[in-house]
Amino acid sequence: MSQLQSSWEAHQQSMAYLPDADMETMAASTSLPDLAGEFDRNVPRICGVCGDRATGFHFNAMTCEGCKGFFRRSMKRKAMFTCPFNGDCKITKDNRRHCQACRLKRCVDIGMMKEFILTDEEVQRKREMILKRKEEEALKESLKPKLLEEQQKVIDILLEAHRKTYDSTYSDFTKFRPPVRSKHGSALAAHSSSVFSQDLSSEDSSDVFGSDAFSTFPESMEQQMFSSLVLSEENNESPPVNVELSPLPMLPHVADLVSYSIQKVISFAKMIPGFRDLTAEDQIALLKSSAIEVIMLRSNQSFTLEDMSWTCGSPNFKYKVSDVTQAGHSMDLLEPLVKFQVGLKKLNLHEEEHVLLMAICILSPDRPGVQDTSLVESIQDRLSDILQTYIRCRHPPPGSRLLYAKMIQKLADLRSLNEEHSKQYRCLSFQPEHSMQLTPLVLEVFGNEIS
Repeated sequence: MSQLQSSWEAHQQSMAYLPDADMETMAASTSLPDLAGEFDRNVPRICGVCGDRATGFHFNAMTCEGCKGFFRRSMKRKAMFTCPFNGDCKITKDNRRHCQACRLKRCVDIGMMKEFILTDEEVQRKREMILKRKEEEALKESLKPKLLEEQQKVIDILLEAHRKTYDSTYSDFTKFRPPVRSKHGSALAAHSSSVFSQDLSSEDSSDVFGSDAFSTFPESMEQQMFSSLVLSEENNESPPVNVELSPLPMLPHVADLVSYSIQKVISFAKMIPGFRDLTAEDQIALLKSSAIEVIMLRSNQSFTLEDMSWTCGSPNFKYKVSDVTQAGHSMDLLEPLVKFQVGLKKLNLHEEEHVLLMAICILSPDRPGVQDTSLVESIQDRLSDILQTYIRCRHPPPGSRLLYAKMIQKLADLRSLNEEHSKQYRCLSFQPEHSMQLTPLVLEVFGNEIS
């Protein structure tokens, strides 16, 4: 009896959360998950009374809706039936109405129990509990943040902008001056470290871009400045004359890679909603200050945790830390850069979150030279709101826990990396044998008083 009581209590609790709209039908039904779970959902269930299609466990047995209702009515009325035949009628779907006595006997034989039938008071109680539950769920759903149509449109624009400006096949890398890796990478790394031992103070970047030039930059100027990187097939086949003489053999290739990346960042920025509303001077200031940071963010897409390298298609375009040291950068930059890439990779950002973070990075009102800070800030705030809403709506836990705060911290890390990159770049560009390997676009974006 105690076992029956515990089963009944468990049944009472489970009934409070059933979503069935037909209260009377639902109240009369008893679904036992532990028993139902033993059945394959794809196998048709058969009523143990008449052989009709069963709808679940009712009053402790697998039955159809008809036999469930028949048993409930019979028990409530305390009906007494007599078989007009021999008392052993075979009950089927077609003749189940012919002999109520044998049908009821069959219900009891397969385990149906009157103790599982709810009283009218219990039915009312369950109805009230379910109504309350639905109201609570409706309130919870109404309070749940939702992406507005306008916000989703911004995300879609940014996704399209990123996909148009980021080639995951890295096919354009073949147009760069070819990578030349020294066999004495460790010696070059040590040399690279000594090159940057000088402590140069950071200076505010001057506006090397002219506003007039930038206004034509979107199409013709970009192509003109980048044309020096698109080498002819004949030039690609013949290695540059001065590569062997350079103590930084990877510098020409990396310079072309960075110049190409800058162009793509510019194209991406121009598609950010609100960016073109800014003055040409503010667009220039934002791009010059954020270009290397966005390049570092974008490069995370090709970064692999297995060997801590950037894999861009073919083995020839797989870059390790030793390759970047041969382009003139020291471990003062590369060590925190790799740490940044590892941390960003482990956040497992959605592509939507990644593109929003890049846009927020570009639209930073505290960049040097920005005049209309309030407008830039309003655009960034809008992007930040979209990012936070997206995380709440679309990024399931536990990954979403403190995700927005972690992403903003990554922007702070990028500022430190940017500062170190600027210091190393200036030291590199002050040396004529190295600066001549750089491209005009790199000189203009990262240069201060260097022409």
